[in-house]
Amino acid sequence: MIREILKMGDPRLLEVAKPVERFDTPELHEIVADMFETMHHANGAGLAAPQIGVGLQIIIFGFGNNNRYPEAPPVPETVLINPKVEYMPPDMEEGWEGCLSVPGMRGVVSRYAKVRYSGFDQFGEKIDRVADGFHARVVQHEYDHLIGKLYPMRITDFTRFGFTEVLFPGLDPASDD
Repeated sequence: MIREILKMGDPRLLEVAKPVERFDTPELHEIVADMFETMHHANGAGLAAPQIGVGLQIIIFGFGNNNRYPEAPPVPETVLINPKVEYMPPDMEEGWEGCLSVPGMRGVVSRYAKVRYSGFDQFGEKIDRVADGFHARVVQHEYDHLIGKLYPMRITDFTRFGFTEVLFPGLDPASDD
């Protein structure tokens, strides 16, 4: 089922998500399925459970070719529950980000170029991976949703934050919602 995506300003997006305690349950599978259906419907690169009003530590991400991020290489579809993210300094990269909870806007955010992430899938199977580039950016962006942060809270230069249609005139703004 496609769920409503909460928008910036909704106080639920600022709450810290709670850990999932039981895996491989019908309720958890339904949440994950709804998240993927919602993300695909919105043409997103990732989605966190708090964005659909579910205060649990669940993120999903993954895509092939994505109109919102045409230069990004494909990332396999992943369910990551109760994640831990280890930042791998020193390299940081600036990059444009958008968010389904901040529709029609983009901003430049500095993120670690490489991360190690771990957690579980919906069946309780352990996940432990290293990611770099856009894959690492997506993991960090989605993880932020679990700790009550939206990407505009990480922007340091607001001259590089604005409406997609103004910043990128050739990009269809409807593809950024």
